[in-house]
Amino acid sequence: MDVSIVIPLLNEEESLPELVSWITKVMTENQLSYEIILVDDGSTDLSWQVIKKLQREDEHVKGIKFQRNYGKSAALNEGFRSAQGDVVITMDADLQDSPDEIPEMRSMILKDGYDLVSGWKKKRYDNTLTKNVPSKFFNAATRSVSGISLHDFNCGLKAYRKKVVKSIEVYGEMHRYIPVLAKWAGFPRITEKVVEHRPRKYGVTKFGISRFVNGFLDLASITFVGKYGKRPMHFFGLWGTLCFFLGFASSVYLVVAKFLNPAISLTNRPAFFIALTLMVIGTQLFLAGFLGELISRSSANRNQYLVEEKLGL
Repeated sequence: MDVSIVIPLLNEEESLPELVSWITKVMTENQLSYEIILVDDGSTDLSWQVIKKLQREDEHVKGIKFQRNYGKSAALNEGFRSAQGDVVITMDADLQDSPDEIPEMRSMILKDGYDLVSGWKKKRYDNTLTKNVPSKFFNAATRSVSGISLHDFNCGLKAYRKKVVKSIEVYGEMHRYIPVLAKWAGFPRITEKVVEHRPRKYGVTKFGISRFVNGFLDLASITFVGKYGKRPMHFFGLWGTLCFFLGFASSVYLVVAKFLNPAISLTNRPAFFIALTLMVIGTQLFLAGFLGELISRSSANRNQYLVEEKLGL
C-alpha cells in the first residue's frame, strides 16, 4: 500500500464527508493505493455514525473509536499501530490541512530520502495573540532543546516513513514532539515543507492555552527519557556527586576554620546549613539514580534497540 492517512478527530461530524471526498479525489488523480484511518477520540456528536456510513460506502475508509476522550497523542498512536502504508500521513479533521499536499510530501519521503516531513503553516488564519505568541515561544524552545530546525512542531500535517511510526510510542501530549521522538529513535533525516493553512469551516478549536503548559512539561520528560532513559545514573549520579562533593568540601572548610578559630560558631553560620543541605540533596540524587538503574534493568525493554539492518545473520 502506498499511503496510510491517519486522522485523529473529536466532534468533527460536519467536516468528515468533505474531507474524505477530497482525499479520495487526490489519491485517485495520483493513482495511489491508500487507506484512510479515522480515529474518533471519544466524540459526543455524530462523528462515529458518519464514519460508519463513510466506511460502508468506501472500503478505503477505516475507523477506530475510543470509549472516551484520551487525547490526540493516544489517537495517533492507535492509528500508527494500524497503518500499513509505506508512507504514513497525519492530518487534522477540521479541513484546515489540505490533502493536496500529500503527493509532494510522499515524494519527499520516498525520493528525497527523508524520514519525516513536517508541515509549516507559514501563513495562518488563526493568528490570534493567545495562539501565536505562545506558539512561537514553544517552537523556539523546542528547537533549542532538540536541535531540530523546524518552524512549526505542532503542525498536524506530517509525512513519515512507515518504519518511523512503528518505532515510536506517542502518549500524553507527545504528539507535539514526534520529530523529537523520531530523532531519539534514530531517524535524523527530518525536514519541513511550507503547507497551505485554511480557515476553519466547521466547529471550533478543541485546544486551549493549557496545551502549552503541558507541552513544556512533556518536552522536559522526552528530553530526559531520550538521553538517560537507559542510564539514569549518568544524570542523577553526576549531579548527586557534584552536590555532595561541594557540600562536603564546604563542611570540611568550615570545620577546619572552627578548629583554627574556636570563637567561630558553626551553627550561627548559614554556610554550614547550606553545606549540609547540599550533602543531603547529593545523597538523595545519587539514591534516585541507583533506584532508576534498578528499575531500568528490570524493565521488559531494557535491551530493546532499533536495528536498521543485519548482514549474514
